[in-house]
Amino acid sequence: MLKVLSSGVALALLFTVAAQAADAVQASPAPPPEAAGVSSFSWAGGYVGLHAGYGWGEGDAAAGGATGTIDFDGGRFGGFAGYNFDLGSSLIAGIEGDLGYDWNEREDGTETFGTTIQGAIRGRIGYAVDRALIYAAGGWAAAQFSFEDTGVSIKETMNGWTVGAGIDYAVTDRLFARAEYRYNDYGSADIGPVNIDFTQHVVQAGIGLKF
Repeated sequence: MLKVLSSGVALALLFTVAAQAADAVQASPAPPPEAAGVSSFSWAGGYVGLHAGYGWGEGDAAAGGATGTIDFDGGRFGGFAGYNFDLGSSLIAGIEGDLGYDWNEREDGTETFGTTIQGAIRGRIGYAVDRALIYAAGGWAAAQFSFEDTGVSIKETMNGWTVGAGIDYAVTDRLFARAEYRYNDYGSADIGPVNIDFTQHVVQAGIGLKF
């Protein structure tokens, strides 16, 4: 009788171990990355946005053998649009264009100097850290320089280059915020009798929409 009970207990233990092993083999698969808390957000694709900021401009002026420096500081507002390409390994490349207006103006007696419409086309390269994109950008830039005096009004487009860096942060899967610094060198141009060599430092913030 004791031998039968021992055999029964051993058999029950054997079935229990076998059942536990079967459960381990048939365990449910791991959840997909997104369900496990890994974001599937991507910076690739097109986008548009608006930005505003402030610019500190400096014009080196030369006329009739005399030289001097003229400061042109003021606010700015504009829009931008671009497209990002995902290169893999968190590297993002893209191209972006922007167009805006600068309220840069300097009055000397009856003379008024300033810049108004400005824009740029830039290439961008960046590194994505989930919802943050840290980038550097550079390319072509242009600005319209104006000069007014009694009975005189001259507007001249200046062409040069721009370089800068910034960060985009995705607030949602479509909406992102931006903070950026730029250095603009618009080259030189003859504005009436004066030759102006114009450079500018800019800080600005913006908001954009991915699509």
